[in-house]
Amino acid sequence: MESTGREQLDLETDTPPPHNIIFRKYRGCYVSRGIGLLLGVFFVSALLVTGLLVYYVAPHPPPAPPPASKPPLLSYQPLITTSPTSPISASTTSTSTTTTPASVEDAVTITKGGMTSQPLGAEPEGITDERESETKKGSPRLPRALRPLHYLVRLQPLINGNFTILGYVEVEMEVLEATSNITLHIADIITHNDTVKLRAAQDPTGPGLAIAAHQFDSEREFYVAHLNETLQPGDKYVLSMHFIGLLNDMMKGFYRSSYRHADGTVTWLAATQFQATDARRAFPCFDEPGLKATFEVHLARQSNMTSLSNMPVKETIPMEDQEGWLWDQYHTTVPMSTYLLAFVVSDFVNLNTVINDKILFRVWARSSAIRQAYYALDVGPRMLTHFVNFFSQPYPLPKLDMIAIPDFAAGAMENWGLAMYREILMLYDPRVSSAYNKQLVASVVGHELAHQWFGNLVTPRWWTDIWLNEGFASYLEYTGVDHVEPSWKIMEQFVLNRIQGMFTADSLASSHPIRHNAEHADKIAYDKGSSIIRMMSHFLGEAAFRRGLTEYLHRFKYDNAEQDDLWRHLTKAAHEAGTLPLNLTVKTIMDTWTLQMGYPVIKVERSADGTSATVSQERFLLVKDDNADDTHDYKWWVPLTYTGQDQPDFSQTQAKVWMKDSEAQVTVTSLPPKDHWVIFNLQQTGYYRVNYDDHNWNLLIQQLLTDHRAIATVNRAQIIDDALDLARAGRLPYSTALEVTTYLPVEKDFVPWAAAFENIAFLTDMLKDTAAYGAFRNYLLDILVPLYDSVGFQDRETDLLLDKYKRQKALSWACRLEHPDCLHNATTSYASWMANPDINSISPNLKSTVYCHAIAEGGEHEWTFAWQQYVAANVGSEKVTLLRAMGCTRRPWLLSKYLEMAFTPDSGIRKQDALTVFNAIANNDVGRQLAWVFLQDHWDDIYDFVERVPMRMIRSACRKFKTEHHLKELVEFYEAHSHQLPHNALDMAQLLEEVTGNVAWLKNHYDEVLAWLESQGHAYMLPSH
Repeated sequence: MESTGREQLDLETDTPPPHNIIFRKYRGCYVSRGIGLLLGVFFVSALLVTGLLVYYVAPHPPPAPPPASKPPLLSYQPLITTSPTSPISASTTSTSTTTTPASVEDAVTITKGGMTSQPLGAEPEGITDERESETKKGSPRLPRALRPLHYLVRLQPLINGNFTILGYVEVEMEVLEATSNITLHIADIITHNDTVKLRAAQDPTGPGLAIAAHQFDSEREFYVAHLNETLQPGDKYVLSMHFIGLLNDMMKGFYRSSYRHADGTVTWLAATQFQATDARRAFPCFDEPGLKATFEVHLARQSNMTSLSNMPVKETIPMEDQEGWLWDQYHTTVPMSTYLLAFVVSDFVNLNTVINDKILFRVWARSSAIRQAYYALDVGPRMLTHFVNFFSQPYPLPKLDMIAIPDFAAGAMENWGLAMYREILMLYDPRVSSAYNKQLVASVVGHELAHQWFGNLVTPRWWTDIWLNEGFASYLEYTGVDHVEPSWKIMEQFVLNRIQGMFTADSLASSHPIRHNAEHADKIAYDKGSSIIRMMSHFLGEAAFRRGLTEYLHRFKYDNAEQDDLWRHLTKAAHEAGTLPLNLTVKTIMDTWTLQMGYPVIKVERSADGTSATVSQERFLLVKDDNADDTHDYKWWVPLTYTGQDQPDFSQTQAKVWMKDSEAQVTVTSLPPKDHWVIFNLQQTGYYRVNYDDHNWNLLIQQLLTDHRAIATVNRAQIIDDALDLARAGRLPYSTALEVTTYLPVEKDFVPWAAAFENIAFLTDMLKDTAAYGAFRNYLLDILVPLYDSVGFQDRETDLLLDKYKRQKALSWACRLEHPDCLHNATTSYASWMANPDINSISPNLKSTVYCHAIAEGGEHEWTFAWQQYVAANVGSEKVTLLRAMGCTRRPWLLSKYLEMAFTPDSGIRKQDALTVFNAIANNDVGRQLAWVFLQDHWDDIYDFVERVPMRMIRSACRKFKTEHHLKELVEFYEAHSHQLPHNALDMAQLLEEVTGNVAWLKNHYDEVLAWLESQGHAYMLPSH
């Protein structure tokens, strides 16, 4: 899954029907019994009137379908047929009461009959070890007494009504331990307790077992059916119930989305996002990844719409007495986790093909956008075939659908057989979208298709090992893209996007191990996970690596596993191939990379004659705190690869020497003489940095200045990135690190330039408001202008992808540094578009630079034109480019208005894009303080408006802070709101550490950088005479 923020539930306009009680957690107030009675009479009367009005105005839901011609595995019970706004009959009663819970126990509601309603928005308290068999207080884990075998799920979403979901579920269970209750996950659902039945699986028509009481635990999101007798191990039972759900607007669970046609009409659709714990919002279930089962899904839809689920439709049955309504019954799934189940009901259209005469492959989108899906249809089947061959394991389903959803918070989701995407991540229009957008589509498609094996076929037992899902998908997406687009040199880009992009976050003392309890994967799981998997594939060898993966997938298909299961199969394959010593296991090596945080810096100190070197390791920290409480001795098993100037060979990426986690240092011999350089970590396949003695650094600098191509492209990028970050951490003089960059005017390849720009961006942020910035800007223009002149401002369609990227980077930085020719070209191009809005001749690859800097140089007229084009755009990538560009204006009042629009419903900006707008403004030097103040002033509204996004907004607004004053503000803000961010303590610790590091950098390195700039002839003071 590609993950982004989610939204909070907002149900202010959704009035409950008569006789339904919804339990919420209230801070509340208390009134007398008499006043309460009067208020109750008034409230019930109002609800009855509302119910009658809606009954005659809203469309009535259709009746339940008749039984299929062949009865399903579980017995069928029809849905309750009622008014859409009154889905529970008036005869249903409840003995529950509303409470203000002060503890987990207080949050429990027990009823004898009627219905149990779940309070909206309850949050689980924590996570227990996956081996626990008892449910602890505050834990969202289910008891281990039962395991699900099969679900029958019937859902009737009233998309064009009041967004109610009428639901029915049967779940067949096996008893593993004696128990007198049945516990399921449930959230935002009202259960009809009178319909809850429990029967022996072998006697589905029998009288069943009596249910003594129904309990709801709002903290743990549990529904509990208490029984009068004890269920015995080995027996199987079927629990069934009717319930009411809601198509929410939170972009999680089963939710509603919409899109607007050119004539202004709005069309609604329904989609799902269940990872990690939101299947329970669609139907009561055992909502844990380790509790796999099969699913038979029935979805109700109107005849002008289409439904989709994980499997193909088995049959479609018209609804009796309800013209225009149909039931789609789907084939039973393979065993799978609840978070991978998926539904869509929409009026979308599709393009399709068949892979090897066996697998139906379809891409779905709005009818007006379906032509943008051709590229996904091209690369998707080829990637799926690639992964079938890569894993030597067939794709097990008869079809695979990919669908672009207008509102999709997760970015993309790998639901088995029904992958979902944000429009920008699946749709591509070559006339409008950039080359980067094309690569983004290919990469995300590759990521989600790789998940069909890693994550879907074999699933982590618990979220502790979610890194196996995301790490493998993040690595394998590169192999998929490389297969379909070999000219892109995507494996070179891996170093930039995954390794170097991860190093900064993982060099904080507040980082965390890859393997840790987390329901939502973060950058560590995606980027560090994929980086160490890439490292492993190199030290094991590609053949052994793939053989081990194949055996692992075959052994655990349709099942769950942990990382140790994978290590065993990789060890066996490596021992058989002879790529790993028989006395060494993959677990021994990889535990040092997954069970402790951070990574090492390898120090290479050569002997006087140069022919040997002492190699040592130490954890790399950007800011080393000698008073830190962490006393752990960080050491790793490090695969050392290296080459020398006398016989350079950058292709040998299997370990020449292993540095053990028990060794303080090792000696490497057979190196070239002292006047020849050595380079360690070939192709940067190892997840570590390298530092050298001063003499070897000088040899490398001289080689770059005389003939940089003697060093492999990726290793040039590695040398630049290592040098500048080593200097940032105080491990290398800035005079040495900046000297490395002096060769760049002759560099022609994108990857080294991109590594340089990433580090230059940090220096720019630190120096921007200082007296040294002018000198630094002049130095940057000195090394950049030759590149700018060589690439030119006009795009060429015949250029290779990396050449297009190189041009985009050069122009972006030239305009950012206020190069006059760049700004002139940007403003002139934008003005030509404004003069003739129907003809946009700006190259898609240059739009982000042209739009941003033209709007920055312009005023309200340029900004308003961009807004008009955003509203009219039908391509997701164009909309996002314009949203970001409008955040570039230097007019504070426009930025303030833009901020308010981003968090105002129906402003034209989707909720999923609010963070995009905020980030664009916070990245603007003029807008950063505005964004920070706006966030503080509107915190409560923003917190209610979106979910999981507020922490990202804090980071976006504050990550470039570099003064004690701003650091103090950030600390005070967190102290005031920490109760609202209980799950973000680690994120805040990392942000505070980064800002503290920024403050320290200015104190420790400002004078050093300034001195080097002056030595290069870039004085920061004007002459006095």
